[in-house]
Amino acid sequence: MNTVIRIHEYGGPEVLTAEDLPVPAPAKGEVLIRQEAMGVNFIDTYYRSGLYKFPSLPAIPGMEGAGIVEAVGPDVTDLSVGARVAYPLALGGYAHYRVIAADRVVPLPDAIASRTAAAIMLRGLSVHMLLRQVHEVRKGEDILVYAAAGGVGLLMCQWARHLGARVIGVVSTEEKAELARANGAADVLVGTHDIPARVRALTDGAMVPVVYDSIGRATFEDSLNCLAPRGLMVSYGNASGAVTGVSVGTLASHGSLYLTRPSLGTYIAGRESLTAGAAELFSLLEKGVLVPRIGQEFALKDAAQAHVALELRATTGSTILLP
Repeated sequence: MNTVIRIHEYGGPEVLTAEDLPVPAPAKGEVLIRQEAMGVNFIDTYYRSGLYKFPSLPAIPGMEGAGIVEAVGPDVTDLSVGARVAYPLALGGYAHYRVIAADRVVPLPDAIASRTAAAIMLRGLSVHMLLRQVHEVRKGEDILVYAAAGGVGLLMCQWARHLGARVIGVVSTEEKAELARANGAADVLVGTHDIPARVRALTDGAMVPVVYDSIGRATFEDSLNCLAPRGLMVSYGNASGAVTGVSVGTLASHGSLYLTRPSLGTYIAGRESLTAGAAELFSLLEKGVLVPRIGQEFALKDAAQAHVALELRATTGSTILLP
């Protein structure tokens, strides 16, 4: 049998239930993976709560994992049984066994453990998108990163430091501030009060060319106020709720700003884009530039506990599930 976590209705962490289902068989163009580790991401809570909708219910949450190919379906020619693989952004991840389109997985180098891959695929490719594509961070730039001690935030600090940027991180506690500094943040702001004034002081009034805001509603206005003229506001999360009611004129009044809400799915929609991003990510992992921190591990059956910890902001680094 196949242990999975399913939801039958939208709601809080309590709607996540462990069930035993038959092991699925791969269809044309698919592979069956025996997962060795699965990632837990904030986007999983959006799907569980109903902020984002599944195609239908009941449904299996989770969008990231790594493991061993157990079977291949018809027309799969570039993967074989026994291959180690990983994937980002494919619903159905909270399961010991899962099927997935073969063109959505990438081969996993021998040097990278499944636990590491599950902790970094979605986050790492998101950081690649944010720092290399949405805005190409350059040496000498100041950038503002919210949730700098989270799974994405720590990788952003590491990668941006590698690119030569100065990271100003925002965290909620002194403990998280220490973690962000240890991973590459040059300056760390604890708490979200007076963020623009503190950024102004750190940048001698110049402010920053880009803000990476994963908090959402509670910090949106302050984030705009941290930007230099013609700066870019990157809103990529809803931790405090979705941003609504934004007037286009606000961007003009704050200095002819740009605003984007990027989606990783758009940036890795093509097979070539997925493999190119993964290749750069794996290269930096193997060189030790990126060192993912697995802050929490939960048994697959305890996925609800992982969601509770995530929503209470009681986590640091990445959270994974183990079968």
